[in-house]
Amino acid sequence: MEKERLEAWPVPKLVITLALPAILAQIINVLYNIIDRVYIGRIEGIGEKALTGVGVTFPILILVSAFAYLIGSGGAPLAAIEMGKGNKKKAEAMLGNAFTALLVISVVLTVVFQVLKRPILLAFGASEATLGHGLDYLSVYLLGTGFVQLSLGLNPFINCQGKSKTAMFTVLIGALLNIVLDPLFIFGFKMGVKGAALATIISQAVSALFVVIYLSSRKSNIRLRLENLRPKMPLLLGMMALGVSPFIMQFTESLINVVFNSGLQKYGGDYHVGAMTIIQSVMQMIFIVSAGLTQGIQPIISYNFGARKDDRVRQAYRIAFISITVVMVVLTGVVMLFPSFFGRLFTDSESILQIVRKMLPLFVSGMMVFGIQQGAQCAFVGLGEAKLSFFLACLRKVILIIPLALVLPKFVGVLGIYLAEPISDVISATTAGILFKRNINKIFKRRDETSL
Repeated sequence: MEKERLEAWPVPKLVITLALPAILAQIINVLYNIIDRVYIGRIEGIGEKALTGVGVTFPILILVSAFAYLIGSGGAPLAAIEMGKGNKKKAEAMLGNAFTALLVISVVLTVVFQVLKRPILLAFGASEATLGHGLDYLSVYLLGTGFVQLSLGLNPFINCQGKSKTAMFTVLIGALLNIVLDPLFIFGFKMGVKGAALATIISQAVSALFVVIYLSSRKSNIRLRLENLRPKMPLLLGMMALGVSPFIMQFTESLINVVFNSGLQKYGGDYHVGAMTIIQSVMQMIFIVSAGLTQGIQPIISYNFGARKDDRVRQAYRIAFISITVVMVVLTGVVMLFPSFFGRLFTDSESILQIVRKMLPLFVSGMMVFGIQQGAQCAFVGLGEAKLSFFLACLRKVILIIPLALVLPKFVGVLGIYLAEPISDVISATTAGILFKRNINKIFKRRDETSL
């Protein structure tokens, strides 16, 4: 049935069928962190400092997620391509190796960050007033690193089968549980930021358990089997080569958070760090819909590319470009028009809200054209083009945002940090569009020549 859908259903119908659950899954998934911030910002007496302290931990949380994407977002498209070729055995081998890699990574990350968390948070922009809150949150959160790795890293292997509703449900059960547990632990049990972290890892544990059970069951087209858990370097290297693009996207997001927070602390102080926590939370709200579209469209591209149904591949990536661009324009426009509304979701502090009202519209303005880059990334990853997707990931964040965020404040003060984002978005989107137009036909030709 899933093979029939991916190969034969009309592409627009298939995009809607797969993308809508994926969009809902993204919305639900981002609630994990956003709900935490909403509640934390309203803890009586310490809300401002607690929100800022937890904000300083974001680079570590993002980095934990980055390693899950390295394996999951790299392995799932390759598994879909193999399924398109009819090679189920190799697809299952990729799934088993992904499971093992995620477990090993989670142990390493937990140990490293638990040992080094204090100096890391200080380097990331924590002040004496906010450090304690960051340590409290991170100490508990890191205990659930394994659950985060499995839930985020294995879920794409469900989605790549065309089972986006099931993939959405695995996220939904955890997010709903988190929404219920957050106020109970934070306010009911008076655990503060530790309660927020505990609610999150319990919720992620439930999601991870469901994902593993499902992928081990007969309901899954590719199954998690014991014989496939032994690491095979060619498979792992292949997954990581393709997954390095989404990994870099996440890793550099972590690095950007560090640069932003340390710069904001230097040029503006705690209130600017707190404002950036809110601004980046709103940015997540913009990205989640386009990310859901990407997750829904990539399996269509990958499967049909492997099955040599090129008309369907081209139709799918055209829909990706159009739909993602429209979504980015609309959502960005809403945020730019109503910055106060979004700011008040997180805090009542007028000092922080003044910064949000002024800087949020500027910070997100480049998102109006960024759908072009996301469309290109969606297509390149779906087609298995590791080098091109890697370059685009590095361009925006490593080559542009970070240097701009370090240099511009020397000339225009704290404003320079907020300007770095829109400038880099416009340049990278333009470059992505040019690269896609020049390379797309070459990709199909190279595949055909390789198989001769």
